[in-house]
Amino acid sequence: MKEAALKTRFGIPLLFTFVSCAAFDALAQKTDPCANLATLKIDSVEITKAAPIPAGVTIPPPYPGGPGYSGLPAHCKVDGVIHRRKGVGGEEFGIGFALALPDRDAWNGDFMMQGGGGGNGFISYPMGASYSGDKPALVRGFAVASTDSGHKAKTGAFDFSFMRDEQAYLDFAYMANAQVAKVSKQIIARYYTKPAAYSYFVGCSTGGREGMILSQRFPTEFNGIVSGDPAMRTGLSNLAIQEWIPVAYNQAAPKDAAGKPQIEKLLTDGDRKLFMDALMKKCDAKDGIADGMIFDPLGCDFDPGELSCKPSQSEGCIAPEKISAIKKAFAGPRNAYGTQVYPGFLYDAGIAATGFAPGLLAMGTRGLFGPYTTATEIDVDKEALHASDPLVEPASTNLSTFSSSGGKLIFFHGDSDPWFSPLDTFGYYKSLEASNGGADNVAAWSRFFFVPGMAHCGGGPSLDQFDMLSAVVAWVEKGTAPDSVVATGKSFPGRSRPLCAFPKHAQYTGSGDSEDARNFQCR
Repeated sequence: MKEAALKTRFGIPLLFTFVSCAAFDALAQKTDPCANLATLKIDSVEITKAAPIPAGVTIPPPYPGGPGYSGLPAHCKVDGVIHRRKGVGGEEFGIGFALALPDRDAWNGDFMMQGGGGGNGFISYPMGASYSGDKPALVRGFAVASTDSGHKAKTGAFDFSFMRDEQAYLDFAYMANAQVAKVSKQIIARYYTKPAAYSYFVGCSTGGREGMILSQRFPTEFNGIVSGDPAMRTGLSNLAIQEWIPVAYNQAAPKDAAGKPQIEKLLTDGDRKLFMDALMKKCDAKDGIADGMIFDPLGCDFDPGELSCKPSQSEGCIAPEKISAIKKAFAGPRNAYGTQVYPGFLYDAGIAATGFAPGLLAMGTRGLFGPYTTATEIDVDKEALHASDPLVEPASTNLSTFSSSGGKLIFFHGDSDPWFSPLDTFGYYKSLEASNGGADNVAAWSRFFFVPGMAHCGGGPSLDQFDMLSAVVAWVEKGTAPDSVVATGKSFPGRSRPLCAFPKHAQYTGSGDSEDARNFQCR
């Protein structure tokens, strides 16, 4: 018999006993190795189910409401709960998780964990489909884990009622993913009779925040992390999109019979077209070709004021009060002292797009969390006072342990994200440079990618299909830094472009098929 120590959430070593690798392997040959996992004993962990899943079976979508998937290989799926307990009001809590284990001869030797979304509260199928190109991680041979981060959602993806329970709140804030990673690695070592060689984490939105948290609070847990459109400072971003921007628009919007502003009527379709035409004329071709995409967002010097109607002008322009409202909205909230409370937003090709998260020029009557305010004034100082949450926000830039341990961290952010400003993530990246010896030092272990036209984690007039998983794996395992990653998307069938690591952007070479990424360079 052999003993190993597993630390609990409180750091207290607890001993658990397991059969040796050789003995376990011999046992597995006589019985179903997947079913055997149901009897696995790890302190504070319940394995609720372990069952083989045949190849080709249609499984649930990674997130509720999406399409199912039927292209997975045969695998063993393990479901479990860590630290099951009764919490506030007698409600049952625990960190639910799922782990998919490829057949032994198909395992590539690595582990990948997929991030969550919204307020979590559900366990998405552990397949690793996000930002892995056209092949989910499980198809590639990764063992894949997912988690509900410690609670069950009752009213949908944005149910935060669990936060009344302190431990559930702490699990969601920063503790659950590390717990699941440790337990998953234990199960992987048992099932394959050897530990995973490398560990990766890929997530967007809440999952992007989780990736940042892991790099900061658990710097040796993962070798490579991909953080997309991270929900870094949700309180302040919500202040911007739910209050600051609506108030700015309300100040210029027409009023109904009761005197209430009608935010959805601020801009006409004609206004939006005029605005977008002018923006694209100014910034689209800066990358060498006018293709409906802006690949150099920081180099876009578009000024909406150029469209403001002059006295006696009524056509081919936009009313001055509307232009002022747009400029104020996109500039982001400032307090009474003029200090930027949350970054502004980019003028980009997707800001007039509609969809799940409409662009900031296409706002209707309701936002993500209900009807927009009809207020025409805002006290930013008061609203921002309690908008920050140090436990949840991944603010630390001291990643010396992560980087010195060989960790690699990739950021990406949609330029048209109407929820979390790409400039907030970019600002964090610039802070990394300032705190870690400058741009060249940080580029040795972290890269940042702007994604033109992309809304929140996808959508918009963009190329939103790309393989960041392969990029981080090649960086960790082969030392090949990702200078660029090829992107495609449904918005532009047949088109590919390189997403370039900052400070470079894709530039057309001037010859060859302009729909082919091979005819672009990162400059």
